[in-house]
Amino acid sequence: MPCGAGQDFVGTAWQAVSVRTAYRCRAYPDAAQQAVLNRTFGCVRVVWNCILAARRERYATQRTGTSYGQASAALTVLKQDPQRAWLNEVSCVPLQQALRHQQQAFAAFFAKRARHPRFKSRHGRQAAEYTRSAFVMRNGELRLAKTPGPLAFVWSWPDVDVARLDPTTVFVSKEPDGRWYVTFAIDANAPAPLPETGQAAGVDLGISSFAVTSDGERIANPRHLQRKARHLARYQRRLARCQNGSANRAKARAKVARAHRKARNAR
Repeated sequence: MPCGAGQDFVGTAWQAVSVRTAYRCRAYPDAAQQAVLNRTFGCVRVVWNCILAARRERYATQRTGTSYGQASAALTVLKQDPQRAWLNEVSCVPLQQALRHQQQAFAAFFAKRARHPRFKSRHGRQAAEYTRSAFVMRNGELRLAKTPGPLAFVWSWPDVDVARLDPTTVFVSKEPDGRWYVTFAIDANAPAPLPETGQAAGVDLGISSFAVTSDGERIANPRHLQRKARHLARYQRRLARCQNGSANRAKARAKVARAHRKARNAR
């Protein structure tokens, strides 16, 4: 679903504003593509964790921060390590983008807009970002660097021609429940505002009734979230009883992730 919009009003005139819009689609990589993408996710995770550990050690010993240039130089040293030669088997763009995201995360932390960056886990959401130098989008087909063949995905916006899509960046992600997604970020003009109707309405959100309008209309609460939350709690109890590192725990973790997704969609 498109996200992000901006509008600029000068008097009664509206001026188009460039905004960042994203389209998130289900992706269906084949076995060979999954192997490459999983390897890329692992490399991104290792780079993030190693550079984050180096940042913490540098601050603990020298009481100074780490710039993006210093982090990039540390990545070069990591790739030259014979024990980490596998970092060169994937595209270098997602690795550099991981450093940029980490730099932004620290900037948000020092600006008191976010908490301190944490280490990434292999059990969480895995993602890799590709810039224009690492992917080709032509006639609705997406090809990623060092990934065999075009990546299959389902386009869900019939009013947008995917063949004319010109993304600036592409995000490939894998959720803990096993689903794959690809997100296209593009620069577009903000939509023009709708004409005013001269009418206003108030909406009060509640518990017994999902919403009550100022006209007196009541919308019943379907209580989808409560049912999904009960299922989630049951799967979490089953996960807690599984032994760490066992195959049954991995299966239970996947069921908990799917229950989280259903509860999130219901919310």
